Amino acid sequence: MRRIEVISGHVKPMQDSLAQIPITKNVSPLSLVLQLSPSVRAAMQAGRPLVALESTIITHGMPYPQNVATALEVEAVVRAEGAEPATIAILDGVPHIGLTREQLERLGTLGPQVRKTSRRDLPFVLSQKLNGSTTVSATMILAAMAGIQIFVTGGIGGVHRGGETSMDVSADLTELARTPVAVVCAGAKSVLDIGRTLEFLETQGVCVAAYGADEFPAFFTPSSGFRAPCRVDCPEDAARLMYASLQVGLNNGVLVGVPPPIAQGEEGFKIQSAIDLAVQEAQEKGIAGAEVTPFLLERVNQISKGSSLAVNIALIKNNAKVGSRMAMALLAMSKN
Repeated sequence: MRRIEVISGHVKPMQDSLAQIPITKNVSPLSLVLQLSPSVRAAMQAGRPLVALESTIITHGMPYPQNVATALEVEAVVRAEGAEPATIAILDGVPHIGLTREQLERLGTLGPQVRKTSRRDLPFVLSQKLNGSTTVSATMILAAMAGIQIFVTGGIGGVHRGGETSMDVSADLTELARTPVAVVCAGAKSVLDIGRTLEFLETQGVCVAAYGADEFPAFFTPSSGFRAPCRVDCPEDAARLMYASLQVGLNNGVLVGVPPPIAQGEEGFKIQSAIDLAVQEAQEKGIAGAEVTPFLLERVNQISKGSSLAVNIALIKNNAKVGSRMAMALLAMSKN
């Protein structure tokens, strides 16, 4: 096994190749490694910042071919800001940090056949050599192992409506409490109980900030009715949150909620009625757990006649712009 050291927020092997980075100290039958894409490997060698992206949105968030097209467009936004995208997924039981065009196409065409992979699913997906699309929690874990400290996604999971009795709480929240990665998103999805989500994050000691706003965003809409604990108004200030957290060794994440662009935010208010109807249908059909979000996103897209998907794509690109600028600022801070 090669030794690795973290330099300026990236993993750098002490020996020749960066193609595979061991993530276990002891030799195991699985020979568990992180497989780096050529572009991620080159960025690490050049000392460029990396931005992690999840893959569940590709397999479970959008239909083909829009899923692959959106993934490529989001990666292009990251590169345009000077950072390198690292879309994370598990292919045939091997965690990949960064995907090639062919691998993105593979995930996109397989769609929901790929196992949606959270923290709890990692041992099974890895040991059985399955394909897995990573949720927020699994993406955070693998990003941290690769030394990536900024992760961009659409929205996080949270406490589901009625969660005070069902105990249906997303693993995204507990991951934020124990994995040192900054998550840049459009807030918690509005189908969730955002008030209880913020309360849970407070209990877990997670620093939560709204970007350029006082209220925590609600994914499709810029306002949730709940004031964010902190406010940051530029990528540098957002990066300083993560930098300070790393300096004092808190070993947890930071959550930055970015409101959707104004035009999309206005459309989002129209989508809210579709969300309320979809939530009611999910309850009537007894849909619960990991199946809730994919059902709601698909149903809302149907009810809104495609407008929710357009807003979803726009806000992810906006998050990618903010997150990439954060990554650039964080790297600059680490060099000073």
